[in-house]
Amino acid sequence: MMQCISIPLSVSLYYIGITNANQDFAYSMSHKGDKMTKELEKQESEKKQIEKQIEKKKIKTIKAIRAEIKEDVFDLGDKKIVVPDTSVIIDGRVSDLISEKKLSDVKIVIHKATVGELEHQANQGKEIGFSGLAEIKLLREIAKQNNIELEFQGERSTELMVRAAKLGEIDASIRELAKSLGAMLLTSDKVQSEVARAEGINVIYLEPRKYLRELSFKQYLTPETVSLHFKEDTIPMAKIGKPGQVRLVEVGETRTTRDEIETIIKEIIDTARSDSKSYFEIDSKGAAVIQLREFRIAIARPPFSDGIEITIVRPIYKASLDDYRLSSKLRERLLGSAEGVVICGSPGSGKSTFTAALAEMYMKRGKIVKTIESPRDLQVPDEITQYSALDGSFEKTGDILLLVRPDYTVYDEMRKTTDFKVFTDLRLSGIGMVGVVHATRPIEAIQRFIGRVDLGMIPQVVDTVIFIKEGQIRKVMELKMKVKIPYGMRDRDLARPVVQVSDFETGRVEWELYKFGDETVSVRIEDNKNRHRRD
Repeated sequence: MMQCISIPLSVSLYYIGITNANQDFAYSMSHKGDKMTKELEKQESEKKQIEKQIEKKKIKTIKAIRAEIKEDVFDLGDKKIVVPDTSVIIDGRVSDLISEKKLSDVKIVIHKATVGELEHQANQGKEIGFSGLAEIKLLREIAKQNNIELEFQGERSTELMVRAAKLGEIDASIRELAKSLGAMLLTSDKVQSEVARAEGINVIYLEPRKYLRELSFKQYLTPETVSLHFKEDTIPMAKIGKPGQVRLVEVGETRTTRDEIETIIKEIIDTARSDSKSYFEIDSKGAAVIQLREFRIAIARPPFSDGIEITIVRPIYKASLDDYRLSSKLRERLLGSAEGVVICGSPGSGKSTFTAALAEMYMKRGKIVKTIESPRDLQVPDEITQYSALDGSFEKTGDILLLVRPDYTVYDEMRKTTDFKVFTDLRLSGIGMVGVVHATRPIEAIQRFIGRVDLGMIPQVVDTVIFIKEGQIRKVMELKMKVKIPYGMRDRDLARPVVQVSDFETGRVEWELYKFGDETVSVRIEDNKNRHRRD
């Protein structure tokens, strides 16, 4: 039997008062705590803003200091000895000064460490090394004609000095030589000039050359020239025409000598070094790839090739998406649901031209667009940033892009397994991707993903394949995943996930991809009526 306990009213009111007081106190403390938190957050925000302002001022100060370093007036004064460093030799400024009669009746002393550094670069097949050595050879030829004495002094660079060149070891040796001879140091390196002044060494800073004579290979160009081909002891050749209608013709009457081809290479190297919109994409032993504005230039030397060769490729046609005969259905897909696009075709088919037009269209529609390419030869607006391999790795470039988070990324061109993996990682992270692949048929572009990406994930990575031939869109295919009995089989127990590759315009399934044991099978659908019955 339940017992009732009566509590006096005064006691009840007392406990109710305590409870209310506790609640009021808790609310008061919570309110004060919120105010303190907001105040701390405000202080932290103000602190960060101040730090940002200080950092901006530091950056502006550094930029201002660098901007103040201007080219010096060329005046040797009473100095009769000149010591050029590696930068002015590679840049060809010393021979220019002699040709302009600004440098005469002096002694030019080149540090042996400079020659050693250039020799090391040439032995590695780097074009900068050959360019520097060609300048020294030229100096020896013209020095005698201008009453100039040419000498080599100092200790030859050791392997340790060459390795430490980036740390300034060779530059320090050149400064020491200039100081010991009481000579005038010539440099095109801002840091070298400022360190020399700090050490009390007489120095003339010459800005890197920005304007050169017209590149000699341009004399062979016509409005329809797609590429130029030079090789020592052969007649210069050119490919002329439009995509699908290209012909190879001779553009010279005499065979190109070794000296002539070396002159062309030196012009290219000098121009690329002085132009902020030109890049050394590859500089390896026996091979170099340079993006010189719109020109993609490949240079090959022995032992990589059997002779010195230059191949110069350029785009001759810039198109917009309106120049292609896009159906309303395809246009709607590209502007809307297509997030994993692969553009394929054979070399010279017009893939890059269409890709650049697609990237520009995305940009004009308010999307952030980036590219991954090497060499960076897509002709896109300045608003589209073109990325190359970071520290030689496209995987590192992909890591940066994941932080940048663009709306679309163009990957031109995908060849290696790492390229397909980076494309896949970026696509699965939510970034719209446009990839460029060499293939003679659309299905071959899809097959390039097999073995590099799990078969079941391919439709999530690639949803649209566009095949370009002779500068036009010849076929568009879409990918979908479906669980069904594969084409050509009858037993229902053999049903499995199948990737269906369909003609985008008609919806007709043309290929099926599926796993059969350990093998991945690609089957062409021949009979459309049988296909519908089995589905």
